[in-house]
Amino acid sequence: MPEIADHPEPTIAALTEYQRAGRCWVAVDGDDRPLGFILVDLVDGRAHIEQVSILPDHAHRRIGRDLIDHVTSWAAGRGLGALSLTTFRSVPWNAPYYERLGFSVLPSAVHGPELAALLVEEAAHGLDPEHRVAMVRPIHQLR
Repeated sequence: MPEIADHPEPTIAALTEYQRAGRCWVAVDGDDRPLGFILVDLVDGRAHIEQVSILPDHAHRRIGRDLIDHVTSWAAGRGLGALSLTTFRSVPWNAPYYERLGFSVLPSAVHGPELAALLVEEAAHGLDPEHRVAMVRPIHQLR
């Protein structure tokens, strides 16, 4: 997936802004070493998962799921009704994974102006809109 591999990692300045805004969480191991993180924006009145990343050698240990569930609780505490994200439609660890976590495809007719603009921005950065999908998970689906 060269379009992802060529995408730069968030800068320290960007991560600091997420931290200051209270919209960045890090999963750590017993020795306080980072294993993964999640960044959240507010998009069309939803908690929008901008990025969730887990170290490859720590995949399949529920770390991403736990981070998403934490964001769900955070969003519920702020009166937000849902989480949203954009991802690849057919990549097994993208849309199919999020469907298993209770997300569903959000039809473009109900994207909202901020989410629609975000998808346009993704396309401008080389992400093929035919392969992208917006998804939503209502807050009440927290397990």
